Amino acid sequence: MTALPLAELLVLLAALVAAGLAGGIVAGLFGVGGGTVIVPAVFYAFEVLGVGGEGNLHTAIGTSLLTIVATSWRSLKAHRSHGAVDEGVLRTWTPWVAVGALIGAAVAGVTSMEGLAIVYGVCLALIAAQLGLMPERFTLRSDLPTGWGRRGLGSLIGGLSAMMGIGGGSFGGMLMTLCGRPIHQAVATASGFGVAIGAAATLGFVVAGWQAEGRPPWSMGYVNVPGAIVMAVLTTAVAPWGARLAHSLNKRVLRKAFAVYLLATALSVVAKAF
Repeated sequence: MTALPLAELLVLLAALVAAGLAGGIVAGLFGVGGGTVIVPAVFYAFEVLGVGGEGNLHTAIGTSLLTIVATSWRSLKAHRSHGAVDEGVLRTWTPWVAVGALIGAAVAGVTSMEGLAIVYGVCLALIAAQLGLMPERFTLRSDLPTGWGRRGLGSLIGGLSAMMGIGGGSFGGMLMTLCGRPIHQAVATASGFGVAIGAAATLGFVVAGWQAEGRPPWSMGYVNVPGAIVMAVLTTAVAPWGARLAHSLNKRVLRKAFAVYLLATALSVVAKAF
């Protein structure tokens, strides 16, 4: 892995800064995790600048996961101060979410860039459909499952989130609202899943990519350390702006517009990977 020329380094830094700002605002606005913005932005930055290679999408996802640890922890702390977190759900679901995140990272490590792009694209399209088409108060059952249902779904949330580089807000929050939990409690509690997903999956991506070829410069395994630091600082700083902005704009229109963006992003990542 060779160092970049100064001009290309500055372009990459600008792309990372833009991704961090956009990711933080999106996380605050919609509670879906900045990874839905950070992963494609970082992946495209690597591809356009011609750094790395076959490991670029893996590295974009691993880098996003490391930023999730900081942003999710700050979000969880804020939600706890308002008493919005269901501590029982967080305590009983988090171990299974973490196990799933480790499994997801291991699977991603042996998956080709094309295969990982398909997983990312399909799951992102599902999130887009949930944001754009599903009524906010739509439910499938009256409460969350327990026993093997909790083990299986918790692991699935962690695994898919790890393979996409997102926190627990997207799939965890979706599951909780479908199981009759209020949206604010769902977003607050699922933010805690993000801490477990980010920590477990980051470790998995570092190990899985330790000797891998085709990674951008200054990457530790499949985690680009400078990129993660830049974006963690920015997303953590600007997420409250997005939360405040959400209260001053038409959120229904924003949700549908963002759903269109996510669908277009899913298609573009798949097309770029192939």
